[in-house]
Amino acid sequence: MYHVIIPARYASTRLPGKPLQDIAGKPMIEHVWSQARKSQAESVTVATDDQRIADACRGFGADVIMTRADHPSGTDRLQEVVTQLGLDDNACVVNVQGDEPLVPPALIDQVAGNLLQFPEASIATLSEPLTDIDTLFNPNAVKVVTDNRGFALYFSRAPIPWCRDQFANKPQALPEGVPFQRHIGLYAYKVSFLHDYVGWPASPLETAEALEQLRALWFGCRIHVAEACEIPPAGVDTAADLDRVRAVLGAL
Repeated sequence: MYHVIIPARYASTRLPGKPLQDIAGKPMIEHVWSQARKSQAESVTVATDDQRIADACRGFGADVIMTRADHPSGTDRLQEVVTQLGLDDNACVVNVQGDEPLVPPALIDQVAGNLLQFPEASIATLSEPLTDIDTLFNPNAVKVVTDNRGFALYFSRAPIPWCRDQFANKPQALPEGVPFQRHIGLYAYKVSFLHDYVGWPASPLETAEALEQLRALWFGCRIHVAEACEIPPAGVDTAADLDRVRAVLGAL
């Protein structure tokens, strides 16, 4: 069994009050919660530092944990929540972002199942095949390379792996036969890892790339990466994203 935690913050540079934005007559966070409830999780908890979000979530029946507002990262916030919930060190928690109203329940089950399947892993996450050259060179698309068992070797905003000969000149297409993978930011964690993580300083690689998962690799933790069983729809970062999701859910 495993638990889902949904961090939800009111502050957002590009879309203030994002979790409470209306989509088809419901706040966005309710759609995320409803999708998570369709998974096999033993519990689904919203974690927020904002009373408005907490009130809205309790209004539609969600369990809510109030957290501090000064956490340096989302992972630190998760650690506070698992502590408040009193979860065992061996428990598995899945972090579902509060701006993913279309998150497929099957992916939540998959990432939790992968962590339970690979006991040597502290974290499990997902990827999808990367199929176009523009995405490979887009720093907003995080790439991952793994070993032959699916354990992460590195995550980067840069194009990895770097095909020396093919990329000597400006490439027009991806080389064939190279396993380019784009990271999908859905994570399952062992509770014991979260307790360890908050005591570690940021690593140089994490700071350089602005990728929290590099702290785990820096301190010797193993991250298992599986190819997603289905491709997740994009989340909501901007007003245009919100309109797109409104169109999808409004048509259902």
